[in-house]
Amino acid sequence: MPFASRLARTVTLVPFLVCGIGQAASAEVVAQRTFSYFDIRGNTADDLDAALNARGPATIGASSRHPGATRIKFGGQATYVQNDGRCHIGDVKVTVDTQIILPRWQDRRGAKPPLPAVWDRLAADIRRHEERHAEIAKAHAYLMEKAILALRSERTCDELQDKVSAESARAIELHDADQERFDRIEAANFRNRMQRLAKRGAQKN
Repeated sequence: MPFASRLARTVTLVPFLVCGIGQAASAEVVAQRTFSYFDIRGNTADDLDAALNARGPATIGASSRHPGATRIKFGGQATYVQNDGRCHIGDVKVTVDTQIILPRWQDRRGAKPPLPAVWDRLAADIRRHEERHAEIAKAHAYLMEKAILALRSERTCDELQDKVSAESARAIELHDADQERFDRIEAANFRNRMQRLAKRGAQKN
C-alpha cells in the first residue's frame, strides 16, 4: 500500500496576558479540540495516495503535504498578588486549542475490496496519531500551569511577569521536544504498520 508516511504539526504560543491584581491563587486549564476534514477521491490505492499528496494539509516551511495534521495553539493569562512588599502569582489560566485535520474519502462505494477495509484501518491510524498530538499538548498545558503557579515571588510584578513569560516559553520548548520525539517514533514505524494493515485487509477479503 503506497500511502504516504509524512506527519505534520504546527504550534503557536499566544503570549500570556496580565490581568491586574488578584486576591487569591487558583489555576485552570481549558482544552478545546475541534475536527476538520479535506475530501479525497479515487478508486485505487494509487489514486488515494495521489489525492493525499495533492490535497492533504501543508505546514509552514514544508514542501510536501500530509495525510493529516494537528494545529496547536497555547495561550493563557495570569494575575498577581501584592503582599508584604512582594509580588506573587495569583490566578493562572492556560488554554490549549487543537484542530485535528483528517482525510475523508468520497468514492468508497465505487471501490473494490480490499481497499475499503484497508482505508478504514489507515484512516483510524491517522486519527489515532493526530489525537495523540492533542493529548500531548493537553498534558503539557497542565505542566505549564503547575510550573507558573509554582514560581517564587519577586520584588515587583514586572519582574514576575518576565518570569512567567520565560517559563511559558520554556514549557513550549519541552512540549515541542516531546511532540518531535513522538513523531520520530511514529515515522519509523508508519510504513511497516501500513504494510501490515494492507496485508491483513487482503486476507480478510
